[in-house]
Amino acid sequence: MSSLSFCRTRRRALLVLSAAALTLASPALADSAAGSDDRVIRIGNLMPYSGPASAYSIVGRIEQAYFKMINDQGGINGRRIEFISYDDAYNPAKAVEQVRKLVERDQVLLVFSAMGTPTNAAIQKYLNLKQVPQLFAATGATRFGDPTAFPWTMGWQPPYQSEGRVYAKYILAIRPQGRIAVLYQNDDLGRDLLKGLKDGLGGHAAMIALEESYEVAEPSADNHIARMKASGADVFVSITTPKFAAQSIKAAAALDWHPLYVQALVSASIAAVLRPAGLDASQGLVSAAYNKDAADPQWRDDAGMQRFHAFLDAYAPDVDRGDNSVVYGYGAAQCLVEVLRRAGDDLSRTNIMKQAASLQGYAPDTLLPGITVNTAADDFHPIEQLRMMRFSGDHWELFGPVIDGRLRD
Repeated sequence: MSSLSFCRTRRRALLVLSAAALTLASPALADSAAGSDDRVIRIGNLMPYSGPASAYSIVGRIEQAYFKMINDQGGINGRRIEFISYDDAYNPAKAVEQVRKLVERDQVLLVFSAMGTPTNAAIQKYLNLKQVPQLFAATGATRFGDPTAFPWTMGWQPPYQSEGRVYAKYILAIRPQGRIAVLYQNDDLGRDLLKGLKDGLGGHAAMIALEESYEVAEPSADNHIARMKASGADVFVSITTPKFAAQSIKAAAALDWHPLYVQALVSASIAAVLRPAGLDASQGLVSAAYNKDAADPQWRDDAGMQRFHAFLDAYAPDVDRGDNSVVYGYGAAQCLVEVLRRAGDDLSRTNIMKQAASLQGYAPDTLLPGITVNTAADDFHPIEQLRMMRFSGDHWELFGPVIDGRLRD
C-alpha cells in the first residue's frame, strides 16, 4: 500500500466514528475521559504523507504496522490501539489544523511521533495549553525537551546539542590541537548542533577558526567549502542537510582538501548523500549513530534485530530494511507501548507523562548496545548517547565506546 493510499484509507475509516465519540470532553473531564476507554486507546499522529518530506512517511506506516501487531497479540492491558494518522504535508499551518482535529474531534489520548521540527514547533503551544501529551516528537531540536516551559512535550531522537557535544569529545581526543571549520544550516538544526559543539569544546572553543551558516535556498556549497579550506582548518564539521552535505563532500574532494571530516547524523545516509557525492570522495568521513543498521550483517544473531525482522516479515514485508526510518519507527513505537503498559489502568494524560518521564535504562530492540532510554521529571531527552562511525568502502563501521552527550551536567 502506498503512503497516500494508507492516508486515504485512514481518513475513510475515521468517517464511521459516531457523533458521540466525536463530542469534545469538558475541561474538567479531559484528563480522565479523553482518548481511552475499557476497549480502546486512541493515539494521534501527523506525518508528511505528501509534500517535500514525504520520504519520512514510512515512519508512520511502520508505527501503524507495529500497533497492529500489538493489537493482534491482545493489545495493551486488554485495550486495542487505534492509531489515527493525518497528513500535514510538512506544512506548519496544516499541522495546526490537523492536530486540532485530532484533539477536539477525535479525542485522542496523546499525539505521538509527529514528524519534523517546524510542524512540531507549530503545534507545541496548543498541545501544552490543552495539556495533551506531545510524546516522542520526531525531531532532535532541543526545544522539545524542556519540561519547565513545555511539560507536555518530549522528543525522541538524540538532541542536536547532544550530538554536537559528542563530536566535540571526539575531536578533543583525536585532534586536540586542531583548527575547526564549521558549516551549518541557519535553522534549529544548525544552531542547536553548533551550540552543542561549542559547549562540548568548553575552554577549547577557540579551536573553531571559521564558522559559516548557509540558507537552504542557496544553490551551492562550493564557495563555503573554499573558504573552509582557506581558513587553514584541519577539522571540518558539516552540519548540513542532504543536498548541501553531498555538495560539500564533492567540493572538498575537488579542492583536494582532506580534513578530519565530521558529518552530522541527519545526512549520514549512504543512499541520499554519500552515493550522490561519490563513495570515493566519502571515504574516511565520520559521524555518529544510536540505532543498529538493519542491513548490517553484524546484527544477524542479535535477538532484538531478529524480533525486528520477524515483525517486518509479518507486517511490512515490502519495505526497504536498509532505510533508517524503518528502524526509527519501530523503536519509537516500541517505546510508546512500553509507556502505555507501565501506565496500567491509569490512562490519564498526567500519568502518561509521568511514565514517559520515568524510563531508566530501557532498551528498545533497535538501539545500539550500551545506549538506553533514560528520562526523568527534569530530563525530557530520552536518548543522549551515541557511538562514532567511519565510512569505509561501501558502509559505515562503528568504532570506539559509547559517548555520553547529556545536556544536564
